[in-house]
Amino acid sequence: MRDGVILRADHYAPALDADLPTVLVRTPYGRGAPVSVLCRAVAQRGFNVLMQSCRGTGDSGGTFEPLLQEREDGLDTLDWLRCQPWYDGRLLTYGPSYVGFVQWALAAEAGDELKAMATIVTASDFGPPTYAGGAFSLDTVLTWSALLEAQRGPRLENAVELLRGQPRLQRGLARVPMAEADRITVGAEIEFYQRWLAEADPSSPYWTQRGHTHRLPKVTAPVLMIGGWYDIFLPWQLADYTALRAAGQQPHLTIGPWHHGSAGLFQQSAAEAVAWFRAHTGGPETIRERPVRVHVGGADGWHELSDWPPPKSKPQQWYLEQSNHLTPTLGAEDRVLDSFVYNPKDPTPALGGPRLVGKIAGRRDNRPLEARPDVLTFTSAPLPEPLDVVGPVHADIWVRATTPSRDGVPTPHFDVFVRLCEVDEQGRSWNICDGLARAAETHDPAHPVRVELWPTAHRFPTGRRIRVQISGGAHPRFSRNPGTGAPLGHELELRSVRQEILAPSSITLPLAN
Repeated sequence: MRDGVILRADHYAPALDADLPTVLVRTPYGRGAPVSVLCRAVAQRGFNVLMQSCRGTGDSGGTFEPLLQEREDGLDTLDWLRCQPWYDGRLLTYGPSYVGFVQWALAAEAGDELKAMATIVTASDFGPPTYAGGAFSLDTVLTWSALLEAQRGPRLENAVELLRGQPRLQRGLARVPMAEADRITVGAEIEFYQRWLAEADPSSPYWTQRGHTHRLPKVTAPVLMIGGWYDIFLPWQLADYTALRAAGQQPHLTIGPWHHGSAGLFQQSAAEAVAWFRAHTGGPETIRERPVRVHVGGADGWHELSDWPPPKSKPQQWYLEQSNHLTPTLGAEDRVLDSFVYNPKDPTPALGGPRLVGKIAGRRDNRPLEARPDVLTFTSAPLPEPLDVVGPVHADIWVRATTPSRDGVPTPHFDVFVRLCEVDEQGRSWNICDGLARAAETHDPAHPVRVELWPTAHRFPTGRRIRVQISGGAHPRFSRNPGTGAPLGHELELRSVRQEILAPSSITLPLAN
């Protein structure tokens, strides 16, 4: 690199004397299996593959500071490639998650050499996902921190920790205040974890320096984007898609029934990426006519679209009503529908949905969660005909929040978590999509809170019911709201909040035509 640091890499090639395009994979997760198996398989299909360990990871030199030096290191790696006799000037980039983020770090300045990209379950800026809904993505950040630390620690000790269900991580996720969670989890302070607690504004110079969303209009390479309906980065990956479209580009987008670690995701993405690369380097493959392909849950099939969001979708409001009903007809306004108390000492738990670790992510039967007194549900009548919901989903929840310990004094410090579910004929409640919003400061004791849910594509069959869940959090996916307005990491006091849900609260579903 330009500062003299050596980054180690493995080169896979079917033949050193052939003119072949080069797939660059830059990763902080080491160069062993299963990634090495994938790189070998891609090389066997007619590519050079260079797999490089990011700075300060694996056996590469330097210090790993997440996000900071990926642009410079990526460009320096490209300079190094230009000096190799086997590099023919055709660059391709591939990878998921952080390995996808480093692609965006390089893309705008790689020039015409960058022939195509395959970005998988990732985003160009990790700031907004870190503070999803205005809270802190505690589970993602702390679990990722533990993963990085485990790569450097003793293998036997880490294997035992994993087999025991990661008890240190579980204690860290439960720790109050959050500023102590890293020491509980890995036994030492993690510099970037502490900094991320302090840098709670994703538009701050700290995050702007490390993000690449502002570079998207300069990316001219064809981009393949692959995501999952239960992936932690999906809303921001789709924001990247929108930014590229606004810049006049036509990325291709695939969204499947996957979470961040789905085996099916990586099988599908590898196959699509190879075909994408061949199509843009002179291969026989052709590109599908419609650029967007999405899996529709409930229908168990794939639909191809001309764009995202679907240009012909029609928004339909469903209103929360008394007696826990959900209806497309607006009833009387300005009345209390139901209420609950959110206790941050016993925070409403997260169940399924977009989580970093696959075994706790995805679709789950929500009945255990809905049995809690701090979770409200509003359910429709059985549907007389199928209902196809495809596109962005949002809710407008009217809330009056007060502090029980302070004789019902209004408080602006609370979260609203909304989840869309499908109730089957056996009464099981399956989560479709969800989202959280941290309430903004206001002097109005009753005001609407806009909650942007993850987008979806789902068919509610005839006879099924639509359900909307409302609660005050989903811990540890989102950090608990202490009810005091304390900064992240300084939750020294935990204060319960009573939330009254009022009409005309509603959820807006995009109906497919």
